[in-house]
Amino acid sequence: MTYRVCFVCTGNICRSPMAESVFRTRVAEAGLEGLVEVDSAGTGGWHEGDGADPRAVAVLEENGYDSGHTARQFDPSWFARLDLVIALDSGHLRALRRLAPTERDADKVRLLRSYDPAAGGDLDVPDPYYGDADGFDECLEMVEAASTGLLASVREQLEGRAA
Repeated sequence: MTYRVCFVCTGNICRSPMAESVFRTRVAEAGLEGLVEVDSAGTGGWHEGDGADPRAVAVLEENGYDSGHTARQFDPSWFARLDLVIALDSGHLRALRRLAPTERDADKVRLLRSYDPAAGGDLDVPDPYYGDADGFDECLEMVEAASTGLLASVREQLEGRAA
């Protein structure tokens, strides 16, 4: 049975596509490609159909990640098929939990940086959209740091399913 993870930010052109690309790479490196499905979406639909922000694309490509992406809006009906919904900041966390049709679905929503023990109390990934390229580099660093813990958690969930 496939384990499904969806990363969610505001417009699905910066943070969530970066997280999707990094995590998909981590899943492949771990040999879990056939077991884990990774995608992303935005809480809003204003960029739906657009590619990722060119600055996000540049940072991903400079660091060896896939940058192919088409933005879309998160649909509450997806909760039924998703195992984990990863919010990039606390605003997304609240919005997604409000959209959740059931309490069980709301429990699927987690903050990405909660998987990074070094994050401390600051669990938001800042939105780089209105800043310069350095913000995209910082975003990538935060995503990469959290991806290790997220992968360990997903692997644990997969092992629990097999038991």
